[in-house]
Order: sequence, then structure tokens, then C-alpha cells
Amino acid sequence: MLKIENISASYHKIQILDGVSLQVEPGEFLGIIGPNGAGKTTLLKVISGVKKPVSGRVMLDGKDLASLSRKQIAKIMAVVPQSTFIPPLFTVEDVVLMGRYAYQKSRFITSREDIEVCEEAMEKTDTLSFRNRLISELSGGERQEVIIARALVQQPKILILDEPTASLDIRHQMRILGRVKALVKESGITAIMVIHDLNLASRCCDRLILLHNQKVYSEGSPSHLLTPKNIEEVYGVKVVVEYQSIIDAWQIMVIEEG
Repeated sequence: MLKIENISASYHKIQILDGVSLQVEPGEFLGIIGPNGAGKTTLLKVISGVKKPVSGRVMLDGKDLASLSRKQIAKIMAVVPQSTFIPPLFTVEDVVLMGRYAYQKSRFITSREDIEVCEEAMEKTDTLSFRNRLISELSGGERQEVIIARALVQQPKILILDEPTASLDIRHQMRILGRVKALVKESGITAIMVIHDLNLASRCCDRLILLHNQKVYSEGSPSHLLTPKNIEEVYGVKVVVEYQSIIDAWQIMVIEEG
């Protein structure tokens, strides 16, 4: 479904990514991890077409991403950004309906189908009950669920998430990632997520990509990739990695700086 071929990217002549290649399979929940400055968000921007690479290409459904229009991309791929400004006087329903732009002949015309898709997305994210509330009245967790609903009304095959649990409490972190995991399992959506919390990544993702020094340092299942050696070499900390049967996932405890 998605293939990244030898991508290099930079900002102001400072190289951020160097020859990154990877492939994402349909129905996969892929996590992108790595230390600050590793190029995780830059890679998402290249994948979603927001940033043009210096070299390499992104293939989406067998087509070069660069050859597709923004509306064509929006019907295949939806993005939940790290942060986004929304005017405070918009209602929840207004914000969710913004995601239908790729299907609308005019931004001033909302069809019955748009409303139905919007209601379905809000049901999946438990936001339907406060559809008429102003976005400014929501908590951080509720707001993030609305942003995910806005992405879902694009009816995408691929959902891109850039640190979706940043600044959220533990309950909302589990709630948001649980929703994404359910969407992958039940709706067949492919999810690609940048995340800093390695323990949450281990619990939620099918496969991980570890970025370091502008390249893919390692990739594989959480049990394969999250080893004390990999974490110490990339993050510079000594850790203990233990399997927790109660959650069926490997968990990491930091001992000291390496």
C-alpha cells in the first residue's frame, strides 16, 4: 500500500533523513520511534506530501505521491497532526465536517452523505454526544478525539498520527491508542504513528521503525526491536526490558543514563 524508496530530506541545507526506505502493509499498525531530532515528524511530512524530499519517492497504491493532487491524496490518507489551530467558535460537528473537503464540490455545500459519514466517525470516537459543543470547551483528550474523527470522515485507507498522545493524561493516552488499534483491527485501516513512549509503542504497534542518525537503525516487531542494546545505543540510557504477561507486551524500565 505504501512504499518509501530511498528518501532524503533536509531543512536549510541541514540533512534530516538520508536514504530512508520502508514498506507499510495494508492493515498494519506501524510505530516510528527514535530520539528527538531523528527525523520522525519530517518522515511523516514526506509520506503525507506536505514536504518534498531532496531525493527518493513515496509510492501510494502503486502511484508516485508527487503525481497526485491534494484531494486525491486526502481520499487515501488522513493526518492527525502534532498540533493544529482551530478557531474557538467552531462546533465539534463543524470541525469534523472539515475533513469532507475532498468529496465536496463546494465548501459551502454539505450533502446528506457528508452528514452520515460525519455521524459515523463521531460514533466511532464517542464524540457524537457533544457534536454541538464549541471546540474551545473541550478537554485536550476530547479535542484529540474530534481531530481523529475529522480524519476518519476522509474515509482513508491510511491514518497518519504524529504523537497523538502528547500532553494527554494516562487515561486519555490509552483511550486514544485503543481507538486507533480498534480501527486497524475492525476497519482494516493502516496506521502509521510517531510516538515517544516506548512502552505504549510496544503495547499498540505491530511493527516498529527506529530512526537514528538520519537512517533506519532497525525495524521489526516490538519484541525484536526493543532490546537493551538498541535502546542504549540510540537513546544513551541503560534499561531493563521485561515481558509483562498481564498486558502481553514488553515493557522498558530506565535504570540510568548510559
